[in-house]
Amino acid sequence: MQRSVKMKDVARAAGVSVMTVSRAFRKDASVRQETRDAILKVAEDLGYVFDSTAANLRSQRTGFVAVTIPSINNANFADTIAGLSDVLSGEGLQVLLAYTNYDVAQEERAIEQLLRRRPEAIVVTGGRHTARGRRLLEGAGIPVIEAWDLPAEPVDHVVGFSNAATMETMVDHLVAQGHERIAFIGGDVDADTRGADRRRGFMAAMAAHGLACARLIEAGPPPISMREGARAMARLIALHPDTQAVVCVSDLSAFGALTECQRRGLRVPQDMAVAGFGAYEIASICVPTLTTVNPFSRRIGEEIARLILEARKTPAGRQLRRIAPELVVAGSTDQQSDAGGG
Repeated sequence: MQRSVKMKDVARAAGVSVMTVSRAFRKDASVRQETRDAILKVAEDLGYVFDSTAANLRSQRTGFVAVTIPSINNANFADTIAGLSDVLSGEGLQVLLAYTNYDVAQEERAIEQLLRRRPEAIVVTGGRHTARGRRLLEGAGIPVIEAWDLPAEPVDHVVGFSNAATMETMVDHLVAQGHERIAFIGGDVDADTRGADRRRGFMAAMAAHGLACARLIEAGPPPISMREGARAMARLIALHPDTQAVVCVSDLSAFGALTECQRRGLRVPQDMAVAGFGAYEIASICVPTLTTVNPFSRRIGEEIARLILEARKTPAGRQLRRIAPELVVAGSTDQQSDAGGG
């Protein structure tokens, strides 16, 4: 194994002290620009990578923000991370991700491991945690941001929205279209807390309209795929063939439901209206296009980043920053919105 280049090697080659090399990399004002340039040139030639760990520990600045996400192939969470990363990178901060697979016990382990690395802030997706996970967050001593939710008892800061309220607006739209026999397709409510909130919002909205809400189809553990959405749609049709409309927990499951309708010769939206959640790219290009909810995923990430940067400069009290999702009406529920049909 080849020996790694040390700071003392750079110092020797540049004809300066080790302390001067360290200061040059930390952009200390005591090092003249021409000296810094010469040191950086030597370091580049030698292939040296500055180890900032010791300096960061002294300054309590490690240069990264920890984030937990429940899914690594969910476009919404990917957009949130992209927005977060783009804003933070402009300030020299990087993101360290941990994957929880919608499992609060796995999230607890991830929180512990991430905090050992002394991040400058930690972002967790959702507002439900194990008791120990919450204690770890409360004792972290850094900004904690719960995202994609509005927890009743937040740990610290919150950037999110009410998943339940988004379903209320969706049901209002479907009822306005003349539908009464409306179903909901979702995942395991114990694992997917945001999906559970959407289902709860659906049920509350149906009750507010004086409509029955017994057409609840569980599609399995999250995240729900297109195939699982199709299978759930098949079960819905078998159990409740007179259903007029269905709200799906995500656009992927809604696309699966849409294709199952088409396989069975059901016209969308004439025979069956279909709606999703997330404003995925697939919602805008399928035929008919999908009515959905745009949660502004990237904006969530950008707002989290701005909150973190503000907290680094001036620590403030607990903050709640609401994002307002938008109902996007399309051809899968409104014949006038799309030229396509099932």
